Amino acid sequence: MTTIAIDYTPAIRQRAGIGRIIRGQIQALLALKPAYDVRLFVVGSATAADRQAAPLPLHTTPLSERNMVRIWHRLGAPLPQVNWFTGGPLDLFHATDFVLAPSNARRKLVTVHDLAFLFYPEAAMASLQRYLNVVVPRSVRRADHVLADSQHTANDLHEQWQIPVAQITVVQGAVDHAQFRPIADPEQLAAVRTRYGIGEQPFILGLSTLQPRKNFVRLIEAFHAARQMAKLPHKLVIGGGKGWLYDTVFARVQALGLAEHVLLPGFIADADLPALYNAAEIFAFPSLYEGFGLPILEAQACGTPVLTADNSCLPEAGGSGALYVRAEDTDSITEGLLKLVQDANLRQQLRTAGLVNAAPFTWQRSAEQLLQAYQHVLR
Repeated sequence: MTTIAIDYTPAIRQRAGIGRIIRGQIQALLALKPAYDVRLFVVGSATAADRQAAPLPLHTTPLSERNMVRIWHRLGAPLPQVNWFTGGPLDLFHATDFVLAPSNARRKLVTVHDLAFLFYPEAAMASLQRYLNVVVPRSVRRADHVLADSQHTANDLHEQWQIPVAQITVVQGAVDHAQFRPIADPEQLAAVRTRYGIGEQPFILGLSTLQPRKNFVRLIEAFHAARQMAKLPHKLVIGGGKGWLYDTVFARVQALGLAEHVLLPGFIADADLPALYNAAEIFAFPSLYEGFGLPILEAQACGTPVLTADNSCLPEAGGSGALYVRAEDTDSITEGLLKLVQDANLRQQLRTAGLVNAAPFTWQRSAEQLLQAYQHVLR
């Protein structure tokens, strides 16, 4: 039987974003019951909780993640643990998070989620930016095929590194529609407001790991301007764990005197996300650059009007169910917030259009795209 090894590391190391995409895709892939011997491995160790939550047994490496990376990318040593745990030759190795470790597999595939480190180098830590600039182009050159989360990222790969179009497959993220859906239960909505200290005021929701590329400083400035222009009763709630270079977010809140009006509750538990989206009057996601834009679809699936930026893949994700602004123009974001807050008809139009737009983005469709890529590479 054809043996496939999939790097499941981001699924257990990253709670949001890429981790959510890998978890959704692999679980849906296994539900399709592909005619392959699929193995999941993790670089470094895995906790008992990680193993219990994973859809298949997890095979770990004998050394830590840091040491394995040193061996792979400084020494160029191949991937012995994959062949070891399969007990024979490996037909396909899928690296799911930008970096393809050296491998003796017959076919090699790498997922590149975005090229933000090329377009916004100042938005990443210098050490990470240098590392990605070395290992990602090398990984793409070593791979037999490349996966991208969006057509925009596929275009970036072709334009920046001349990857042939035929060598790239788009495998989009998706939404669990059983989880992310409109919620009418007032007690559930009130409970999530209480849990995160929001109170009864209407609020605008922003959501992502706190880092410069997410553009939260401009969102805070636009919210401040909108409050001054229209005396908004709203709060701004920005949920997400601390990533990197996030001090400016907290500093801007303090400098503008918004401590009582901007809440930064930290990471939002997965179980609370649907109710939080539903409780928000608007979801604001004016990111500078994205590889897919998963939160847009989650908000739309919950029936929440979306404001997002007109760059990168964001129109691909938002479709006709979002109001678009210029991410680097604070006045444009302010204008968009005021439009949505003041126009109930526009909010209703976006609710309806957003639900329609999000509906086709299912994990089954995503898994089918992934399976087709596997079949193509193995042929």
